[in-house]
Amino acid sequence: MLGPGEYVAAAPGSSGLGHFGLAVNDYAHSTAPNRRFPDLVTQRLLKAALAGDEPPYALATLDAIARHCTLQEDNANRVERQVLKAAAAFLLRPRMGQRFDAIVTGAAAKGTFVRIASPMVEGRLVRGAEGLDLGDALAVRLVDVDGERGYIDFERA
Repeated sequence: MLGPGEYVAAAPGSSGLGHFGLAVNDYAHSTAPNRRFPDLVTQRLLKAALAGDEPPYALATLDAIARHCTLQEDNANRVERQVLKAAAAFLLRPRMGQRFDAIVTGAAAKGTFVRIASPMVEGRLVRGAEGLDLGDALAVRLVDVDGERGYIDFERA
């Protein structure tokens, strides 16, 4: 519900943006320094601070790193979502015409989307979306899948 996060650099002595969801002003996120560049940067900054050394990066460099890392994370998430959609479409192909219980998970100009519980996947409601709101429960029927594009289409049953 908070949406995607982003990496942001803050100048020494300034109050950073903090973390909205955790309601804290001073916040840094680190997980696996051996795998993720943002974590490596954080470790280098902490090591310099603890040693009393100058920061290893200028603020402009940190801003560029933050923008780059946010973009790369967004790209990786986009690819992951596409792979999961494609896998779900291939998984559902033999179940064409089957009825599922669903819940409306999205309603926007590009369409109404529903999630079925078993297997837990989302698809677009191509027919019968009139009058539905976010959170509504309904029965749907699987009418089309396109594994290459990751499309799963349902109609109201």
